[in-house]
Amino acid sequence: MTYEVRVAEVSETDTVINTLTLAFATDPPVRWLLPTPDAFLAGFPGFARAMGGPGMAEGCGYLAEGGAAAALWLPPGVSSDSEAMAAAIGPHLTEATGAVVGEVSAAMSGYHPHEPHWYLAFVGVDPVRQGLGLGSALLKAGLKRCDEDGVIAYLESSSPRNIPLYERFGFEVIGVVQPGDFPPVYPMLRAARG
Repeated sequence: MTYEVRVAEVSETDTVINTLTLAFATDPPVRWLLPTPDAFLAGFPGFARAMGGPGMAEGCGYLAEGGAAAALWLPPGVSSDSEAMAAAIGPHLTEATGAVVGEVSAAMSGYHPHEPHWYLAFVGVDPVRQGLGLGSALLKAGLKRCDEDGVIAYLESSSPRNIPLYERFGFEVIGVVQPGDFPPVYPMLRAARG
């Protein structure tokens, strides 16, 4: 099936974040960080905005099918706002979970590429539309631009069930991050094409 995928306008940032909020409501690492409904709804939108939102101004946010699915990419040279990410989740962490988050952050930075790359910060589908190919359509759109640049792509899969999808697009698991009781996250890299 063919879906309409387009670059999201900056004015549609709320739509992108709302779709991702629905998509990540049951994501194991996100819910470990923000375990209660109140914490999730208070913290996740700001966290997603800080992690992937800088790509919106670069034309790297995508919407499919009128907001049924969304993705936030960061192109080479654009980074997440780590201070704003910490501010979004910090109020919801305990001393113990904060220590684990520090370990997670350190481990992830060890896998994150230092050379020019495209970073898929988030891709998500409204739960009522999952499993229909919308995620694949978003990946194709983002990877097309990545391949035009001829650079590597990187992501962190927060669910083992998503790994086969990413592998179909050329990503390979390069490790696992799982300190303490934190749910596993799988850094994945895709070689440069073009």
